Formats: sequence, structure tokens, C-alpha cells
Amino acid sequence: MSRRENRQAAVAAATVGPWRTAAGVGALVGATALGIDAITGHWSLSMLAGPAGWALFFFFLVGTVGGRLRRDTGDRRLRKWVAEHPWQSALPAAGGLLVLNTLAQMVLGDAGLFGAFFLSLLPAGVLLAVAGVVGSVKQARGKE
Repeated sequence: MSRRENRQAAVAAATVGPWRTAAGVGALVGATALGIDAITGHWSLSMLAGPAGWALFFFFLVGTVGGRLRRDTGDRRLRKWVAEHPWQSALPAAGGLLVLNTLAQMVLGDAGLFGAFFLSLLPAGVLLAVAGVVGSVKQARGKE
């Protein structure tokens, strides 16, 4: 497959996750984090940046990992490509988290562009690692 086809397959693989469930989990985690921040009494607009980051992380985590673990995804070829490329198929979700979390940290928090970008690298890297490891383990178990 060409590079373009690999990119298209990675984006298509990102769409098969349980995104409604992921939205619910992300909203629940974000609301919980906001509640904890509200109890501490640090009232400002920047108190929304942390809960927004947590909500985005769990949204992408549940959607991406859930898509890897589902068995009912429609296209057999897409499942095969995801199984053969577990790390590459996790890149769109990690990139989406990186961009959206950077924007959330800039708009809702006190961070500038570079500060927000570097704050967002860790969650995006953790998401990439978790999704890649889950995909690799699933691939290894499928060969047995």
C-alpha cells in the first residue's frame, strides 16, 4: 500500500471505535475533575483547562482502545490492516488529542502556544503507547 492509502486506512480505522460511549466516559471524567477543582476553591477560567484535558484524554482512550477490542467492525480488510499496523492505526487519535488538548490548554488555560503544546505531548504519547500496546497484544494473541 502507498503512504496515502496507509493514511486513509489509519483514519478509517479511527472511525470504528465506540465513540458514543467514549463521549459519555469523557464527559463523566471531565465533570468529575471539574467538581474536584470546584471543591478546592480555585475559581478562574483556567480551572476548566485541566478537566477539559482529562475529558479529551478519556474520550480518545475509550474510543481508540474500544475500537481495537471490538469484534463487530464491518470491513474485514480494515480489521486486518489494523491488526497488522497497531501503532500506525493509533496515530490519528493521538494526533487529534494533541491538537484538541493544545487548543483547550491555550483557550481555557494560562498556557501559550508552546506551553500548551508541550503539556499536550504527554497525554498524546500515553494514548499512543496504550493503543499501540493493546493492538500489539491483540495481534500477538491472534497469531496463537
